[in-house]
Amino acid sequence: MTVRGIDVSSYQPTTYSTKGLDFVFVKATEGTSYTNPKMRAQAQRARAAGLVTGFYHFLRPGDMKAQAAYFVEQAASVEGDPLWADWEDPRVSCADKDQFIAEVKKLRGETHRVGLYCNVDYWRRRDTTSQAGDALWIAHYGVSAGQPGVQAKWLFHQYTDRPIDTNIGQFADRAALRAWAGGAQHQEEDEMKLDDAVKLGAWVPKTFPKQKGLQDGEISVRTALGSGYAYAHLAADNSTKILAKLDAQAAAVTELAKALASRDAAVDVDALVARIEAAIESVTVRLVPDRDDA
Repeated sequence: MTVRGIDVSSYQPTTYSTKGLDFVFVKATEGTSYTNPKMRAQAQRARAAGLVTGFYHFLRPGDMKAQAAYFVEQAASVEGDPLWADWEDPRVSCADKDQFIAEVKKLRGETHRVGLYCNVDYWRRRDTTSQAGDALWIAHYGVSAGQPGVQAKWLFHQYTDRPIDTNIGQFADRAALRAWAGGAQHQEEDEMKLDDAVKLGAWVPKTFPKQKGLQDGEISVRTALGSGYAYAHLAADNSTKILAKLDAQAAAVTELAKALASRDAAVDVDALVARIEAAIESVTVRLVPDRDDA
């Protein structure tokens, strides 16, 4: 198991380190009146780093249907983000957590995985139904990572809270986790080719097969994303790499222009940069949104 992640709440900063992580689960809500004020910023940091992002709701005594509705309405989730019931309050019964999971699945089950987080004591001594929705996320400290000590099938193990809640997932790699979270569907062959192009970056020749409604050299982002939300995360992950390539390219172009201009004082550096960038633009692909989806 190589997939690692953390979970954060308002107690953690919005600038937490994402180094070495594959996923981040963010506290969204509690009861029917509390929303984590840092939730959106914390989730955005995870997404910007290309990590699988999920949200959890801290269960409190009361109307489970109302709590489920509050959770899904307030959480900054998008399709493919795992959603979790956080069962820690001793006043919340096993029946309560079962109802909450069922309600969230009813509201978001077609587009999200819905699971249960609890510690090993709750699972062994308070749970009577073994109902964990789509996945069990078990907390057990003082044991080796990946050995939470339960016989039930689990997918995530929170094995320490020092210096931050840290977890391991039973997935071969981040791509496998993302595929599970997004419930990715099989794509038609042409869509797979387009997705491969997006993953490679913007450097695709204009001879790439033309799609309906597109100009030469354009790839529809919608086509690459349409068959499963997991591909949106792939695109987001790779867009960061594309932007880094563009920044490096711009710096290189400027340095090249300066070098050329140094040989001829009459050369306008800015004009030369513009000419070089125009030449590059003429042989690269532009990624454009499919406005039919707008």
